[in-house]
Amino acid sequence: MGYVHHLFSCRCSRKRAFQIAKSFLPILEWLPNYRVKEWLISDVISGVSTGLVATLQGLAYALLVAVPVGYGLYSAFFPILTYFFLGTSRHISVGPFPVVSLMVGSVVLSMAPDDNFLIDGSNATGTNGTGTLIDTESRDAQRVLIASTLTFLVGILQVIFGVLQIGFIVRYLADPLVGGFTTAAAFQVLVSQLKIVLNVSTKNYNGVLSIIYTLIETFEKIGTTNIADLIAGLLTIFVCMVVKEINDRFKHKIPIPIPIEVIVTIVATGISYAANLEKKYNAGIVKSIPRGFLPPEPPDVSLFSQMIAASFSIAIVAYAIAVSVGKVYATKYDYAIDGNQEFIAFGFSNIFSGAFSCFVATTALSRTAVQESTGGKTQVAGIISAGIVLISIVALGKLLEPLQKSVLAAVVIANLKGMFMQVFDVPRLWRQNKVDAMIWVFTCVASIILGLDLGLLAGLLFGLLTVVLRVQFPSWGGFGNIPGTDIYKKVKDYKNVIEPEGVKILKFSSPIFYANIDGLKSSLKSTVGFDAVKVYNKRLKALRKIQKLIKKGKLKATKNGIISEPGINNEAFETDEEPDDNEDLQVPTKEVEIQVDWNSELPVKVNIPKVPIHSLILDFGAVTFLDIVAVRSIKTIIREFERIDVRVYFASYQDNLISQLERSAFFDDIVRKDIFFLTVHDAVLYIRNQMTYSDNQDPIFEKISLMQESKEPIEFTETSRPDDELDVQEEAMRRLAS
Repeated sequence: MGYVHHLFSCRCSRKRAFQIAKSFLPILEWLPNYRVKEWLISDVISGVSTGLVATLQGLAYALLVAVPVGYGLYSAFFPILTYFFLGTSRHISVGPFPVVSLMVGSVVLSMAPDDNFLIDGSNATGTNGTGTLIDTESRDAQRVLIASTLTFLVGILQVIFGVLQIGFIVRYLADPLVGGFTTAAAFQVLVSQLKIVLNVSTKNYNGVLSIIYTLIETFEKIGTTNIADLIAGLLTIFVCMVVKEINDRFKHKIPIPIPIEVIVTIVATGISYAANLEKKYNAGIVKSIPRGFLPPEPPDVSLFSQMIAASFSIAIVAYAIAVSVGKVYATKYDYAIDGNQEFIAFGFSNIFSGAFSCFVATTALSRTAVQESTGGKTQVAGIISAGIVLISIVALGKLLEPLQKSVLAAVVIANLKGMFMQVFDVPRLWRQNKVDAMIWVFTCVASIILGLDLGLLAGLLFGLLTVVLRVQFPSWGGFGNIPGTDIYKKVKDYKNVIEPEGVKILKFSSPIFYANIDGLKSSLKSTVGFDAVKVYNKRLKALRKIQKLIKKGKLKATKNGIISEPGINNEAFETDEEPDDNEDLQVPTKEVEIQVDWNSELPVKVNIPKVPIHSLILDFGAVTFLDIVAVRSIKTIIREFERIDVRVYFASYQDNLISQLERSAFFDDIVRKDIFFLTVHDAVLYIRNQMTYSDNQDPIFEKISLMQESKEPIEFTETSRPDDELDVQEEAMRRLAS
């Protein structure tokens, strides 16, 4: 029996271990189920097509990182190797992406600007020495080291995020924010590549307003444009965009998209080599592409402190782009991707590729679209595309050396069309949701002006601010009943709703906390049409005047109300600004009971707001939580209405609110649980029954006992409030101060 138990537990532990292994290495899940006969040919065709595009995009995006173009080939090769084993998306093509490449490039240029590598021209070249030259070899080596170190650090951060299970962080990058950010990035990429198309040398600006400075200097030096490079670049952009449009329009008829970037590059390389454009027209060409692989190098850990802030934003953006693209295809083909595992997969890919002089990898939508549209079924297509890049690294690099850089820059620009088209989303967004449209525009403008890293942070903070403001100033309104039903709708929005007689219903659509409690108070005043505190204070003032007039004998207090003495000129109608009367009046010591109908005309000239209601219902159906400030304020509101004879009820509350109120000591002898109702209609029916019962109990008149045991008149100051009526936030501040 013990042996069987041991065998069973052993099997269970093995099964558990295999499940853990599969969660960390998703390849163990899908590779054993790979359908060789059905999928292999499709994956091979897709891999070859994607590999050709990846080769060209790798070379082109290296320009954005400001490293020699050959390193773009490494970046299109190494990340795929690790993602093949660790990734959960079957369709994305892993490698460089223009937005992320530009963000890496901004760090590279800020840490290794040209000014750090100036050398004396006479010593370097034997010229007349009138100027200085740049030590490009040292500069490029330093930039490659910075880019690979940044990639390594981004990988570490992504692995940490994945292990800590914080893949949810990407949810804060809302679609409008990502749309505005990527459009701004596309504009930044366009400007950075414009000077390469024109072959105009400018300073490498970085930081706030860098894009403006680059544009100004580019146009200042536009007279030095190289015509050969400009023509090649413009032709490449035109041909690529036309053919891409054909691919989009006829994608159902064309089995494989035309790999126009590859064709244009081959043709341009051939023309450049045959016409010897470099020597004849001084065209800027690629010149040298390293053949084979470089040995792995450790990152420069001393640089981590200078790039930690940028690496954080790059890690999040790279992950967000990859996951958003991956989810599109996961939804299309009905499978799931694991957000936290994607963090780990890209993290290890970047750590691994960072050791081989690569820059940060994510995915490009255009390249992924090629992989999927050419029939790619799994990451086998990805590994085959890496094989094509490998061939380029080992054998074809030398053949691409005559290629003009302007052609590569033009390939980058042609691939920006999809991102620029997002501008047309703004009018639609504005019609659907103005706040989202504002987030899009703000993030776009901030990213253009401040740079991508600060722009992303500004957009994120602006997006969170809009959420805070929407919670702080939520929608609210007075509700009424649709006759013959138990349905209640907003009075402003529906014509046929009727407010129950003597009852006001307020719905406040937000959690209630310290930031929006004033909004609740102001919405209450707007709904009921009066300020409960002012009404109470005015009534006290009227009672004070009535008391004085009774003492003077000008009024009589009877059990049926207040009457003037016949034949006496009623001097009770005095101004509100009555001077203080310190005369020692003879006041009877017995209790005087006065009945006052506050809605009738009073014999004193005090402007008392009418109170046309006897009940107030607060619909808390949309209130998800209350903080301690809200609880205290609501209790104060109940007391303020109770003392002017308006009962407060609560309806449609959520279950957790009652326990929350109990913990906050909300309930007492005055505020009991019987004022809470499951629905608004239940509360209305209860109020009707109560009013029917109290009709026999003299509902109009209010009895107020004035104890005249002191010779002092009733103290009253209109502006002051009793201590227990202090604003809750003021009370909290006093406690903090003490």
